[in-house]
Amino acid sequence: MNIQTEKLIDQIQAGLQEKKGHEISIVDFSDIEDAICHAFILCTGNSPSHVQSLVDSVEEFARKGCGARPTAIDGLRNAQWVAMDYGDVIVHVFLSEAREFYDLEHLWADAIITEIPNLD
Repeated sequence: MNIQTEKLIDQIQAGLQEKKGHEISIVDFSDIEDAICHAFILCTGNSPSHVQSLVDSVEEFARKGCGARPTAIDGLRNAQWVAMDYGDVIVHVFLSEAREFYDLEHLWADAIITEIPNLD
């Protein structure tokens, strides 16, 4: 993974932690050939409004910290699962039921998963 991608991941993580996102996981695909991106960042919010505030915080931290803007954001209407596409990094912010159902972090057995401890 290049330095720019690592800096973006750090900024996204900071944005999620700023708004008390929990169960943050970084799924590293950089050693997987033909992966759609270098990393997924997953996070759980407590309610649709919390998911929205997490998304807003990620946008702000990524823009201010490294000038990055998402090329697409999908799922804001019901805010149960919002995906933010930053090219090399895709952010997924879930409500817990949706996260458990889709279980994205375990779809790739050969990916490296880093669990970020909750701050609270």
